Amino acid sequence: MRMKSFAIVAALALSTAIAGCSAIGSQLFSNNYGAVTDAGYQLPRIPIEKVPMKYHRQEVDYDTKEKPGTIIVDTQNKFLYFVEGDGLAMRYGIGVGREGFEWHGTAHIALKREWPTWTPPSQMIHRQPELAKFADGMEPGLKNPLGARAMYLFNKGGDMGYRLHGSPEWNSIGKAMSSGCIRLMNQDIIDLYDRTSVGAKVIVL
Repeated sequence: MRMKSFAIVAALALSTAIAGCSAIGSQLFSNNYGAVTDAGYQLPRIPIEKVPMKYHRQEVDYDTKEKPGTIIVDTQNKFLYFVEGDGLAMRYGIGVGREGFEWHGTAHIALKREWPTWTPPSQMIHRQPELAKFADGMEPGLKNPLGARAMYLFNKGGDMGYRLHGSPEWNSIGKAMSSGCIRLMNQDIIDLYDRTSVGAKVIVL
């Protein structure tokens, strides 16, 4: 009887965590990955149950001296934090640069684009000649590598060539497989894009 009662309590605790709040001070948004119609494009539902829960969008306790609106990218743990202030941040799961393409530093958001065109850099075309057909740009769409949104990172030297962007490859979240850009699930990049202002500081750890 005690085992049955324990199972019921455990099930209720799990359902509460999935529905919204967990026991460690996080608010999960696991229900926000359904199909979305955006600018005429039909983004499919992400099978979020196949993505580790730690990479689901969630509001978490986060202690930082950076001001609200700052983006902090934790490449080691594959998290992106949008600083909200009052000790809180919105956390997103991300994919990062594969070996040889990692980078760290400080930048700022100079441009924001909805359903952007993707133009592979010449170095990428040299490595992957099959991409030459996109030298003048790949049209926006569900298969575009930049996904539903892109935010362009600049530093004092200008365009760094790196982006915070969406990706149709939801199964790449939590992995190191990009060419240095920071990728999010499309539903997450839309959420982050709406929160972020041009000029926002970006810190990549």
